[in-house]
Amino acid sequence: MQFQEGYHTYYIYIITNKAKTVLYTGVTNHLKIRLKQHSENIISENKTFASKYYVQYLLYFEKFTWIQEAIAREKEIKGWRKEKKINLIKTINPELNFLNYYLNRIAKIPPYVGMTRLREFIDVQLGIF
Repeated sequence: MQFQEGYHTYYIYIITNKAKTVLYTGVTNHLKIRLKQHSENIISENKTFASKYYVQYLLYFEKFTWIQEAIAREKEIKGWRKEKKINLIKTINPELNFLNYYLNRIAKIPPYVGMTRLREFIDVQLGIF
């Protein structure tokens, strides 16, 4: 894997519909904007997977500094069965809460913060002590 110069933040994310019956995994460099785009595609009835299944609620994400790592992780997760994806989501979001409303605070977490600290942060934000 070849790395490009520079410091950026990239995300892989898993979103779902209101009933939590469909999972979508994606990659982006701006999570908040990308989630807004998913919502806008639903409203405007664009022909996308997310709009077809009303997928717009954030369940899980990971931060990366290198786009190559983010894309590799996205491909890895996309190859998993649904049960394995749910188990991954539960490592930071055991109640499968929608995290969209906490994005402003979550976005301030540096990309190098480990998953344990991320889980603790989300627990505090959601009032799960």
